[in-house]
Amino acid sequence: MSVVSTVSVTVPATTANLGPGFDCIGAALTLYNEFKFSRLASSESAVNITVTGVEADRVLTDESNLAYQSFLKLYEHIGETPPPVEIEINLGVPLARGLGSSATAIVGGLVGANLLAGEPISQTELMEIAIAIEGHPDNVVPALLGGCRLAATGLINEEDLPPHPLKKGGQGGDRSWEICDIPWHGDIVPVVAIPDFELSTAEARRVLPTEYSRADAIFNTAHLGLLLRGLESNRGDWLRVALQDKIHQPYRQGLIAGYDAVQKAALGSGAFGMVISGAGPTLLALADSSSASGVAAAMAAAWQQEGVKAKVRSLSIDTQGAKTFNIA
Repeated sequence: MSVVSTVSVTVPATTANLGPGFDCIGAALTLYNEFKFSRLASSESAVNITVTGVEADRVLTDESNLAYQSFLKLYEHIGETPPPVEIEINLGVPLARGLGSSATAIVGGLVGANLLAGEPISQTELMEIAIAIEGHPDNVVPALLGGCRLAATGLINEEDLPPHPLKKGGQGGDRSWEICDIPWHGDIVPVVAIPDFELSTAEARRVLPTEYSRADAIFNTAHLGLLLRGLESNRGDWLRVALQDKIHQPYRQGLIAGYDAVQKAALGSGAFGMVISGAGPTLLALADSSSASGVAAAMAAAWQQEGVKAKVRSLSIDTQGAKTFNIA
């Protein structure tokens, strides 16, 4: 097997939760971060990192960089010493806005390291390492695989089950995540409204309750099921109901200045509904192709009236996930 010296990985942004799908569903979007890894023949330092693009001056360029930490995790997993490496990062995904910027770094670092190491592990193993680093699957899974994805684990005694076809050994602890591809109708347009302020995931999680009522659990179960059918069928009446949530959004809305005004504007312009993208503060509206541009303009205007500058874009679903280029 020939040893590659340079690999380039492009990873899409993601939007997670989609209302009722808290911590279990996410979709890849046509907005990207790029990572180039070049093996160094010799170097005084283990890593040299340069960053360009959106908010580049805010990204750490020492060994604590998340892409490099993920790069190291891959080599730790395969039991090999990581080579000195130069990492060039070009950012198109804004930081701390609820669009999976950290997931792009995790996936980019793992995929880049796997390629430089000669691809010793499978995509499934890469995915499981990424989930372990991130702590939940909703961003890293679509960032790696593309499309809209639902992730689930089992609570039953897996020792009683037959061997899993994708896992070695196939029993007990060898089994972990099951990933389901969610069909997304081509006429449903994701419109993202990205404000000029941040909201950390830690802060957004601190406001959540530790317990929920049975009624709220039933509500979200029903609405997640309806969401899956609405995304597949482009039934606007179903989506208007399905995007409602009682697990995280009611508690996070107060952290996002202008939320009510932007939601009113989006719905008034024909959006099926609006949700918080990931932990926020980016807001995501779903609309049909004929109304998407009007929804985008209305959301931008509403936030401007609230004194908030925002970039609003109509995107598409990325179906490829992490892509590799220029392997040399």
